[in-house]
Amino acid sequence: MKTDLQKNLTQNHADALWITGPAQHNPFMMYLTGGGHITMADVIIQTGQEPVLCHAPMERDEAAKTGLKTLNYSKYPIKERLAAANGDRLTAHALLYKSIFEELGLTSGKVILCGQSDVGKMHSTVNKIQELLPGLSFHGDHEDAILLQAMSTKDTDEIERIRKMGAVVVEVVSRVADFLTSHRVADNLLMKEDGVPLVIGDVKARINLWLAELGAENPNDTIFAIGRDAGVPHSSGNATDPLTLGQTIVFDIFPCEQGGGYFYDFTRTWCLGYAPDEAQALYDQVKSVYQQVTSELEIDVNAAHFQELTCDLFEAMGHKTIRQDPTAESGYVHSVGHGLGLHIHEKPWFSQKDDPTNILAPGSVFTIEPGLYYPEKGLGVRLEDSYYVTSAGTFEKFIDYPMELCLPMKRK
Repeated sequence: MKTDLQKNLTQNHADALWITGPAQHNPFMMYLTGGGHITMADVIIQTGQEPVLCHAPMERDEAAKTGLKTLNYSKYPIKERLAAANGDRLTAHALLYKSIFEELGLTSGKVILCGQSDVGKMHSTVNKIQELLPGLSFHGDHEDAILLQAMSTKDTDEIERIRKMGAVVVEVVSRVADFLTSHRVADNLLMKEDGVPLVIGDVKARINLWLAELGAENPNDTIFAIGRDAGVPHSSGNATDPLTLGQTIVFDIFPCEQGGGYFYDFTRTWCLGYAPDEAQALYDQVKSVYQQVTSELEIDVNAAHFQELTCDLFEAMGHKTIRQDPTAESGYVHSVGHGLGLHIHEKPWFSQKDDPTNILAPGSVFTIEPGLYYPEKGLGVRLEDSYYVTSAGTFEKFIDYPMELCLPMKRK
């Protein structure tokens, strides 16, 4: 939680945290500012001090809405900086930060840098700042020990925002199921009223429309993959593929609040009309592993334990797993879950068993998503729900939705 930031800075021997970029679609900045129409900003948090939001003059009102202490870039006019830099824009830009850091008393020590900005310009700017302020050193948080560690547990407001996104997702998924099953079938294909086959692109267009109507965004697209593509975990699906009876469809939907806020993550696997025996058998195995793993969730346990459990279960069924072969492309080939929040993937990590901070604790939000994939057979199955740990240490699923494989068609 945000209250852990200062502790995390101290434990990692950092003197300051510098977050840069826009307030929207920038998870770390969104976390600290709450979003809003701030197109470029910097938040600086020094050890033992309150955050300072540095902003452009045109966005002073939006900056004020954050409730953070603010500092206007206009205090350091660009003309004066360009004159001091003999017209060199890189040096002039670095002089802006030199002035800000000096005003804040931050002229030496370890600064952790994160956020979103053009990597080339930012790299050059940071190098120039180090020339101007040699007492500072800039680092990335490769251990996810500061901001992502704070974000790994959510407060009540964050939990409720994720729950609302879950309700949006379930509404859209329900509409998709009704949309698919209401179509006429001809030659094993779903047909539109004009006699043309319904294709994945048509379904995704509806998904995006419905999400927008319900106040959500879909920045990473939707996985809606059929047949062989369902057997490749992150294949998003081919827009021109027709919807065919009896083939597995992996439907993984992970939108966020407007402006790049909190995500929800959810997957179901469907067969339209009927499920072939091979698909049903694979589905039953995935569902049994899902039920076993969710029944054994336990507080203060490293999330990676459940990845090991999932591998144990699938290997006992005769499937190859990523534990046996990290290059495997068939069988069980990914992690059983991941943390969820302002990033679609964040702590706790289910694949890092050597990191003792990846525990399931009160406030943890995460997915459970076992799957089996056989692209060579034209098959893929995944089931996914999002869970959280309550303040009492119990595990709860945000939203319930049926898990049936077969969607019976309403029209023939």
